[in-house]
Amino acid sequence: MQNYLPACKIVTTHGVRGEMKATPLCDGAEFLKTIHTLYAGQDATKPYTLEGVRPQGTVLLLTLAEVGDMDAARAMVGKTLYFARADANLPEGRYFVEDVIGCAVRDAATGAEYGKITAVDTAGAQDLYTVTAPDGAAHLLPAVPAFIDTMDIAGGVVLVTPIPGLFGEPTEGDRE
Repeated sequence: MQNYLPACKIVTTHGVRGEMKATPLCDGAEFLKTIHTLYAGQDATKPYTLEGVRPQGTVLLLTLAEVGDMDAARAMVGKTLYFARADANLPEGRYFVEDVIGCAVRDAATGAEYGKITAVDTAGAQDLYTVTAPDGAAHLLPAVPAFIDTMDIAGGVVLVTPIPGLFGEPTEGDRE
């Protein structure tokens, strides 16, 4: 389990007072407002005090106490900032992407294993899990209550209720 998770990547400066534009790598500004310290690098060698964060379109505008002017902000461009897992309080039913990857996906009714979650796409209205079957086939599983029965992250298992064809098995129309 990683102790430090990606928060954002600095892409450019914004103004002359050290504010920066960043691509979010977490749930965005509202989540980051609950975090008080960010770190440059996963080894957490350089802490930064988060003074402000707000959304601007698809990016975040970020202010760090230790970055007070445009030159200091320019030096941050290209850096990924991380937050300590211990500093984050997730609401019930929410999980870090890093914790979902690697979970086995099993049928809630039969116990049949469909594969393991190997990727999570967060670009749409809901997360989309890539489930890689033992034979190497990749299947997409929408992370919605209609399909996800139980998320046992501690146990490394996601129980699902799939519709026919979701994991490549033939549908009724295919059986003639």
